[in-house]
Amino acid sequence: MIYAQDIIKALLKTEKSTLHEPQSQYLFLVDKAANKIQIKKAVEEIYKVKVKTVNTLISSGKLKKVRYQLGKTPDYKKAIVTLKEGQTITTA
Repeated sequence: MIYAQDIIKALLKTEKSTLHEPQSQYLFLVDKAANKIQIKKAVEEIYKVKVKTVNTLISSGKLKKVRYQLGKTPDYKKAIVTLKEGQTITTA
């Protein structure tokens, strides 16, 4: 059984993500195997809000030099969640 806390890893609070907050859009770091339906249910369960749409994107890791060889940062998946009218997520 997959729990909501396993799907939603973090709410990303960056300068770019705060530009979307007036439009009721929030950026989440999610599990790479999660689909849009699972992300929607997890956000509704954790934050007690109604979700309108979910858009996802996978960001590729970057190559980094580690000592004398090349290393790679891991790939990660982000979800842009749009809430229904009048809904907000309060963060501490």
